[in-house]
Amino acid sequence: MKTAAITGGGQGIGRALAVGFASKGYRVSIADTDKEAGFETIKFIREAGGNAMFMRTDVADEQEVDKWLELTVSELGGLHVLVNNAGIGKGAPALELAAEDFDRVIAVNLRGTFLCSQRAARYMKRQGGGSIINMASTRALMSEADTEAYAASKGGIVALTHAMAVSLGPYGIRVNAISPGWIETGLWLKASKAYTPEHSERDRLQHPVGRVGRPEDILESCLYLADQRSGFITGQNLVIDGGMTVKMIYEE
Repeated sequence: MKTAAITGGGQGIGRALAVGFASKGYRVSIADTDKEAGFETIKFIREAGGNAMFMRTDVADEQEVDKWLELTVSELGGLHVLVNNAGIGKGAPALELAAEDFDRVIAVNLRGTFLCSQRAARYMKRQGGGSIINMASTRALMSEADTEAYAASKGGIVALTHAMAVSLGPYGIRVNAISPGWIETGLWLKASKAYTPEHSERDRLQHPVGRVGRPEDILESCLYLADQRSGFITGQNLVIDGGMTVKMIYEE
């Protein structure tokens, strides 16, 4: 049985990943800053017969990351897959965005991805390999106004992915990124915030596949990249957006 460590696994895409990996027989370790969401998720997994643990962790903090991964390996045995899913955003006009807000987004999204990958790779090296999956975003490739911090962090993740793929390849560690587009997470939020989403025809038509994305769409790709079936894939950024980034949209 393999172990998958998932940051930001308390809700949203991260919860879907945690539940999905557990359903495939993985032992799952969740890091999240939201205790309510984290404990809710592992309770759900355990009630379904899975094996999971949660630790409140700020991925931008070296000591907390070290404690989380050390506990993961000691409690669940080994570390085979890391999904760097934790991320935050700070929307503000570009001319008014505070430097400390920019720094915090970079710290969680980019520094956190590096710290978790570096620390996880040390365990993976000892056991002969593993798979690291970084959650980037189509915002690394295209933008709306006033999203500078988030876009910069996600662009950095794409670059970090191919850099670490080259550095860690000799140890049998593959590193890939996934760039989700519009993924509706309403049904995967913690119970106190969950909602049933509704989308307009215009929302659906922005996507060549004819619908908005679901967390399950990201899960399937993560499971593939975690598995040795994808053993010849590393350093790549897989865009999963229903074709939204390749469709030209003209305002009427």
